[in-house]
Amino acid sequence: MLLRTFGGSFAVTAVGLLLAFLYGGSTGLAVAAILIVLEISVSFDNAVVNATVLGELSAFWQKLFLTLGVLIAVFGMRLAFPLIIVGITAHLSPAEAVHLALEKGSVHEPGSYANLLHEAHPAIAAFGGMFLLMLFLDFIFEEREITWLSWLERPLARIGKLDQLSVVVASVLLLISATQLAPEDKTVSVLMSGVLGMVTYIMVNGLSGLLEDHEAAREEAEAEAAEVGPGRGRATAQLVAKTGKAAFFSFLYLEVLDASFSFDGVIGAFAITSDPIIIAIGLGVGAMYIRSLTVFLVRKGTLSDYVYLEHGALWAIGSLAVLLLLTIRYEIPEVVTGLIGVGFIAAALASSVRRNRRLDGADGTPTGSPSDRDPATAAV
Repeated sequence: MLLRTFGGSFAVTAVGLLLAFLYGGSTGLAVAAILIVLEISVSFDNAVVNATVLGELSAFWQKLFLTLGVLIAVFGMRLAFPLIIVGITAHLSPAEAVHLALEKGSVHEPGSYANLLHEAHPAIAAFGGMFLLMLFLDFIFEEREITWLSWLERPLARIGKLDQLSVVVASVLLLISATQLAPEDKTVSVLMSGVLGMVTYIMVNGLSGLLEDHEAAREEAEAEAAEVGPGRGRATAQLVAKTGKAAFFSFLYLEVLDASFSFDGVIGAFAITSDPIIIAIGLGVGAMYIRSLTVFLVRKGTLSDYVYLEHGALWAIGSLAVLLLLTIRYEIPEVVTGLIGVGFIAAALASSVRRNRRLDGADGTPTGSPSDRDPATAAV
């Protein structure tokens, strides 16, 4: 299981570190290794949240997540995205942006690639922060049978019965961030980027939910048709089409979620090195591990065995969203972000273990046995 799931990541690591050594010598190798560890530690909570969505997808979409999804994560977000941002903000052509990136200027050197990307950080942080914040708010304002921090989650769920409360809270925080944290010349860009982040979340999440509702209705209609007899072929074809669309939007949601997680890692990497090639190698290899870890969590049924892990990951996302908004003005080391995320997940894991032991002691049945898992998850 371990080798089958992480084998690709191990191979990519070997190739990536070799390329880093050939390109930058021992220094390039060391920096790439640091960036790999940084990306994994900062984005571990991303894997837990991804697993909750990926577990609902078929084997085809899971494989797509590990193939096309990796290409998007590595070449799209870790390499192309910074070039696009620098090109837009500095009004450069793609060729000029690449040339500027290869000059490896310092983040403190005006007009350098790293400096221009640093200047664009407030808008990037606003987009990613608001997207993740909306995800977190929708989670804590929703009633659920199992709660982790019950003393806090249950009152918030009751308050969450107010319509559109997530949008209201996010809008207030965005307004505060734009007016109190952003420099005066970037207030408008922070507001626009934050609104775009909220709209992106609402559209992708809303479309995915809509199609899932349609799919559930089709499944019910299919069950009724099976009892009646004729006409099953057409209903089945419609069901497959709807399932494909729902899976597509879930996949799109995963990619946007990964992009939001990667913003702070890409920007923060320039505090370690200004070389875009080394950054792309280090963060790209780290992104591969996050994807493998996501699939591992799904196949092992870990989220079913340790029920508070999702809660811990969502609280980590909430903290990351707040930290991203704070980085509009303040410098926050990546190690702080990583430690907070790992801390929430470690605490949730410990709580899950205690819960399982308590339940085992009550009825003598192992709570993590395959029979207790969701059949759809156990079959992955």
